[in-house]
Amino acid sequence: MGPLLTLKVHEALRTAARSGISAVECSLDLDRSQTSVEVSADQWRWQGASYPFLPACKDRTIYYWAGEEFAPVARYTNSLIKLVPTEWGAPTFEIDGIKMLPTAKVSPYEDARRKVGLIRPRGKAILDTCGGLGYFAAWCLQGQAAGVLSFEKNQDVVWLRGLNPWSPVATPVELELTGLAGPVDGSLSLAAGRSAATPLLASGLTLVRGDVAVTISCLPDRSFDAVLHDPPRFGIAGELYSQAFYDHLARVLRPRGLLFHYTGTPNKLTTGRDVPKEVASRLRQAGFSTEMELDGVLAVRR
Repeated sequence: MGPLLTLKVHEALRTAARSGISAVECSLDLDRSQTSVEVSADQWRWQGASYPFLPACKDRTIYYWAGEEFAPVARYTNSLIKLVPTEWGAPTFEIDGIKMLPTAKVSPYEDARRKVGLIRPRGKAILDTCGGLGYFAAWCLQGQAAGVLSFEKNQDVVWLRGLNPWSPVATPVELELTGLAGPVDGSLSLAAGRSAATPLLASGLTLVRGDVAVTISCLPDRSFDAVLHDPPRFGIAGELYSQAFYDHLARVLRPRGLLFHYTGTPNKLTTGRDVPKEVASRLRQAGFSTEMELDGVLAVRR
């Protein structure tokens, strides 16, 4: 992965250049590590390659080396999707200016650790419904999960993951929809480019480019020990809060399986609507016991 720049790092390099300092210690991977950078008046060098200073470096923006120049880690297809730096190192991301991960009081990476801890990942097959930047999956792997099947339908978010050093490494694959509704006999598969199909429930992390709301009906019964469900807000993805979807979550979970469902508290101040309470009610109807934990609902499949 090439160097990543933020305003803080770029200003440190510029300051060193103006001061005549020939080398500076900084991070070019969003505080995952520190490295030494050679600095001159009009450029800087790192790992044997030369890079220019940016003519303008914006706050709340991460830049990556696009081959000939630095470009923002942002894309616009149907929405503006952007990787955003935080004071914690691990970035968040925004869709049309809406922050998708908490950053006000805790690192989004640390926030994911606490939530993953609730489902006790060790030795478990885990369904990660809305993968995002992959922080849930990263902590599942660190917690020695047997396997993680992670869905992310937005191709631009998958692209962000490929540039984010805090995201776990995973090659996105496509679901092979033919025969997915069959028995749990290892025959379910994923298409991995032109290579041979791989098992659906493999060890490690499998990142699926697809919409879990569409494909969950094809996943086999009782195939997961735990589920992490971190959907976009209700107004964007209401189908991921529906009774039908929760019924499928109950179906694919084994008895006593754990589910953490992030809800936050949207609309509570403006409309008085209690989304966590509504979610808990639907989950109970689907066959879960529920309790409020952190900023969501922790549920156990009865």
